[in-house]
Amino acid sequence: MLHFVQSVADLSGRSQNIEILHNAGVIAMLRLLMLDVVPSIQQTAALALGRLTDHSENLAKAVVNQDILPQLVCSVASQTRFYKKAAAFVLRSVAKHSPELAYAVVACGGVDAMVLCLEDFDPGVKEAAVWALGIVARHNGVLGQGVVDAGAVPLLIACLREPEMGLKCIAASTLSDISKHTPELAQTVVDSGAIPHLAQMILNPDAKLKRQVFSALSHISQHSVCLAEMVVEANIFPAAIACLRDPDEYVRKNTSTLMREVVKHTPELSQVIVNCGGMAAMVDYLSNCSGNFRLPGIMMLGYVSAHSERLAMAVIVSKGVQLLARCMSEESKQHIKAAIAWSVGQIGHHTPEHAKAVSTSGLLPKLLQLYMDAGSSEDLQIKSKKALKSVLQRCTDLSSLVPLLYEAPCNILKHVVCHGALAKLQEIKADPDSLLQEYINIINCCFPEEIVLYYSPEFNIFFIYGMHMQFSYFQFV
Repeated sequence: MLHFVQSVADLSGRSQNIEILHNAGVIAMLRLLMLDVVPSIQQTAALALGRLTDHSENLAKAVVNQDILPQLVCSVASQTRFYKKAAAFVLRSVAKHSPELAYAVVACGGVDAMVLCLEDFDPGVKEAAVWALGIVARHNGVLGQGVVDAGAVPLLIACLREPEMGLKCIAASTLSDISKHTPELAQTVVDSGAIPHLAQMILNPDAKLKRQVFSALSHISQHSVCLAEMVVEANIFPAAIACLRDPDEYVRKNTSTLMREVVKHTPELSQVIVNCGGMAAMVDYLSNCSGNFRLPGIMMLGYVSAHSERLAMAVIVSKGVQLLARCMSEESKQHIKAAIAWSVGQIGHHTPEHAKAVSTSGLLPKLLQLYMDAGSSEDLQIKSKKALKSVLQRCTDLSSLVPLLYEAPCNILKHVVCHGALAKLQEIKADPDSLLQEYINIINCCFPEEIVLYYSPEFNIFFIYGMHMQFSYFQFV
């Protein structure tokens, strides 16, 4: 019998065998073998079930429908460490496929059984249990709350203090999965004392651990000003900023995500990052990555700039606008271009000086092109239009506006007129046959004659003359 179940476990490890085993009715056979009195047969049957359900959602549903999970968890506390690890593997493999299957794991007492395993002496059992709890918690807030209600959080934090690196990593990952859903869940993690332990690990040489640590701190910070301040008060900056130069690309990305989640809340939190040299470090990081790795940093520049003129100027001084222009040229994915457009609007909407920094970088024609491109997504068009409007309402640099006047539609040109750029254009005294006068005439042709006359310096003379003629007419009559 042991030879048979070992053969099934071996066959279950290869995806091409899954359908054959399913059709042969192997689930029902393994259910019976889990009731065997020989411990090695029980744990090998559980291992085979874990491998089968890991490969196939249909098999995971079959395990749930045949009521195997209650049978699996009822005796976990009294079983060997090998059985406990196999049981955790089955629960993890079932729960990963969908929230509905994860609810089935909770309903059968699987979460409570895994919390009991967190108190086991064997680090391998703890790691398997933490992994299963993380898979359940990551689906949604209700399941995350179920893990919290089972008393898992203090034990997960205790796992952070264990010497085994794998256990530390998966514990940090599970805390991250719990914290991401709601402010209440994140507050529970914080109240249990997670932040100091996570903060101590940001300079750990293990890249996998740092990935999860920065992910957890990001998910805690994202929910509220209070939680973000508690993360900052753990004195993780400027040490965390140094991780933007980490050799591991995911450590760098998660670090930039943490910075984004902190700065978005208040000008004061943004100033903390700026004072630590965060702007220059972020611009340098964005210069050396591409694609979705850039996205958190691009948004971070926008969040900082949105708070105040001074913070937006800090982004400009750090050459953030030139970097965004470069990203706009290099990136092809529309959601990244939309983030760039949004950040550009946050930088340029403050004053004419801010708008000039944007306009002289060559971004305005690119934004106009994206807005007018029928192939652009609705989100990209909306963000490009808003950025154009924000910058044009502050822009007084006529030379940078000229490229827009040839192609821009009326709903964009009106922002040029409203801010006085057309009036300044009429004040230019150019020779009648010069190239400059030709450009002025081309621009004026974009607007109705009455509008051009209204903004010309001679308008007052024409107005007074017209009033005089009307007065003389009525006097004659």
